[in-house]
Amino acid sequence: MDHVELDREDRIRRALQHLRDDTTDQWDDTVTFEAREYTDPELAKRERELIFGRVPSIVAHSSEVPKPNDFLTMRMPSNQVLIVRQRDGSVRAFVNLCRHRGALLEEQPSGRCRLFSCAYHRWSYDTDGSLRAITRDNTFGDIDRSRFGLVELPVQERHGFIWLIDAAGAKIDVAAWLGPEMDAILGGYDLADLHCVRSEGFDEPVNWKIMQDAFLDGYHIQYAHPNSAAKHIHTNVMTFEDFGRHCRFVAPRKTIDRWIDEDPGDRSLASHITETHFLGPNCTLLRQPDHFQLLTFRPDPARPGYSRMEMRLIVPPVERSGMDPAKWRKLWDKNWEILLAVLHREDFPLLRASQTAMVSTSAGPMVLGRNEVANQLFRRETRRLLEADGT
Repeated sequence: MDHVELDREDRIRRALQHLRDDTTDQWDDTVTFEAREYTDPELAKRERELIFGRVPSIVAHSSEVPKPNDFLTMRMPSNQVLIVRQRDGSVRAFVNLCRHRGALLEEQPSGRCRLFSCAYHRWSYDTDGSLRAITRDNTFGDIDRSRFGLVELPVQERHGFIWLIDAAGAKIDVAAWLGPEMDAILGGYDLADLHCVRSEGFDEPVNWKIMQDAFLDGYHIQYAHPNSAAKHIHTNVMTFEDFGRHCRFVAPRKTIDRWIDEDPGDRSLASHITETHFLGPNCTLLRQPDHFQLLTFRPDPARPGYSRMEMRLIVPPVERSGMDPAKWRKLWDKNWEILLAVLHREDFPLLRASQTAMVSTSAGPMVLGRNEVANQLFRRETRRLLEADGT
């Protein structure tokens, strides 16, 4: 094994020891928080501006726009966004708005287009954002067309993902945002060689931080998922690494149990764990033995009690899988349906109820435990971003 894999095996064995001792990695202390953090419109506005308008977050996998002229559209907290693969293979992002009268330029969620044409008055734009045509321009009047191309947003591809900052004029540097440790970790996964086989988004009446917290939490599995995840993954056991803005943790699967009373020796235990990465400010990347799952959480543009969750299943392409296409598709379709069932039957109802409870005016302080290490880091880093402007 190389050094990276030996380090992983060491982290797995620490998790195995936690199982033997009925312990887990812990934060320095408990911390209290208030319900207003999930309901206050002014705080929600600051999050949109100071978090999503300043730092990169993942909005897609590169395989979702594989060819020149392929595009995606999405709603970010502050902007409607159009992402387009350019003729030279690069990716650019624009505000999805016609510069004439402000109509939504492209209404489809994805597709392929050589020219974007506004349905209102048929102004047209090249895929590089430049204003190509003004209908009946002999009567419209003279304007400097270079000033009325699509407004560009900062975007960058790295590690097979498309990262965006939701504010025109911001500078984007994904490697610097990730930091050397997490940048190297993602670089070792060869995510650019994988394929996003399924993706779907859900608009939920839940604050984005409540949503994100649920998918960093190893403490709730036995209680919220007794007939699904709890049958496979241990509750309240993890080994945790703090990378500042990001973290990584290992949770043991129950197939590891035979090694609680037996020495595994030098054998790899990697197939007996789930490895989770929090990629700040709003992504959970789960590394499974044969694929990855990416979960992203974004605030609603106006309402603090609403958010959008997007889920992606990222897998080896059929050509590398050794399976025929029909079997490959059946495998991942089944995996996807299991994930959706857990979300809709178990996670979402709990989280909607949490948001409902948070509007209680006499809620009183609540508390994160020392065992909720990834949740502690998420809250710490969110607060750091909000305090970065000195207010």
